[in-house]
Amino acid sequence: MARRTTLYDPPVSLHLYDTATRSLREFVPLRPRAASMYVCGATVQGVPHIGHVRSALNYDVLRRWLMATGHDVLLVRNVTDIDDKILARSAEAGLPWWEWAYQNERAFEDAYTALGCLPPSALPRATGHVPQMVELMARLIDRGHAYAAGGDVYFAVATMDDYGSLSGQRPDEVSQGESAASSKRDPRDFTLWKGARPGEPSWPTPWGPGRPGWHLECSAMATTYLGPEFDIHGGGLDLVFPHHENERAQSRAAGDAFARYWLHNGWVTLSGEKMSKSLGNTLSIPATLRRVRAVELRYYLIAAHYRSAIEYSDGALDEAVVAYQRIESFVHRVRERCGVSEPLPWCAEFVAAMDDDLGTPAALAAIHAGVREGNAALDTGDHPVAVGAAGSVRAMTGVLGLDPLADQWRSTSTSDAASAALAFLVNQLLAERAEARNRGDYATADAVRDQLLAAGIAVEDTPAGPMWTVKGS
Repeated sequence: MARRTTLYDPPVSLHLYDTATRSLREFVPLRPRAASMYVCGATVQGVPHIGHVRSALNYDVLRRWLMATGHDVLLVRNVTDIDDKILARSAEAGLPWWEWAYQNERAFEDAYTALGCLPPSALPRATGHVPQMVELMARLIDRGHAYAAGGDVYFAVATMDDYGSLSGQRPDEVSQGESAASSKRDPRDFTLWKGARPGEPSWPTPWGPGRPGWHLECSAMATTYLGPEFDIHGGGLDLVFPHHENERAQSRAAGDAFARYWLHNGWVTLSGEKMSKSLGNTLSIPATLRRVRAVELRYYLIAAHYRSAIEYSDGALDEAVVAYQRIESFVHRVRERCGVSEPLPWCAEFVAAMDDDLGTPAALAAIHAGVREGNAALDTGDHPVAVGAAGSVRAMTGVLGLDPLADQWRSTSTSDAASAALAFLVNQLLAERAEARNRGDYATADAVRDQLLAAGIAVEDTPAGPMWTVKGS
């Protein structure tokens, strides 16, 4: 289990918003100074976009805060590597489903690593845990909460009196979003196991060959690694229903206490719609990292409160870049004038913000206050105050995974500096082009585009805004 030396001596007073109770609850772990977390990971049907990685980043911040406050943290993040969409997309690509899934799994892991996510304690794949799923289904059938029919296995929703309590839905109004099945006893029931279909992968079970349903996978994997009861279950807001509702129902029906706290992060949206591949409005990580550095994208995606929506725009991303560079510039100024400052204890405002349901907006405000104080001290020659401010800023940004002097973010090579400078200049010109288009001055807008093209910069207008690439790269 991961452990981090703490700079925080008083008992932690972290409070988290629990979806199940719709309230802010003090975090009291099952075991003192330990925390167990299960986070729903990717369904690896395609390459990751910024909406996907926001979830991983949010729970990475929670994990880092728990570690920084003296907790041993066990974090499990799963991979859904078998799914209707994976089968469909792999068939379109002319690749075996397992090859398609693994390619995209690697793309997700590369994105998480690039953005500074700590590696999970365990990274289980759904297809590697079929025996545990079969055992869970057997327990549910024995308890009268599930039944086999027509080669499938279903969960009987009516057998759970509190079904719908997590999502706040009335059981008689539930729609699982599944295709109709004549073998279901009740249309509200959801699929635990899908009977084998021609040409699809399958695994043997006592009820016939087939493949797992999405909800079954996570219950089996969570309890395999964290036990029948654990502290935190996290995921995106879109997973509250049906996925997490069904996870909770089947796990508790099987006799497991399951998650004690349910956390859900908000979406990244474009034009008010959740970012998704089906809408065609995605911003892939590789494309976005051609515009900004990974640490700047990390700053952008954790700057908003994790439960709030982020409405993506190029302007907002550019503002985040400038804000992070203020922090970075200050830390480097202190290093150049006074030497490297070692991390110091956090300020009270930062601690209060983080303990209040991971209030990253207020936490970053505390960091920027330290930057202003330190810059003022540098300007007046008060180097001890500047060094102290830089030490506090480094400690706080370190908790958020943003310390400018961390090995992952240290940019010392000429090529890194040149890339950052190029990105800044191109984005400035694109901002001028956008302003010209907004006022109807298309001649100027076209001239800017031609100027960039002459310099070897190709610009593509997308629903998410202009994207640029260096020709030939």
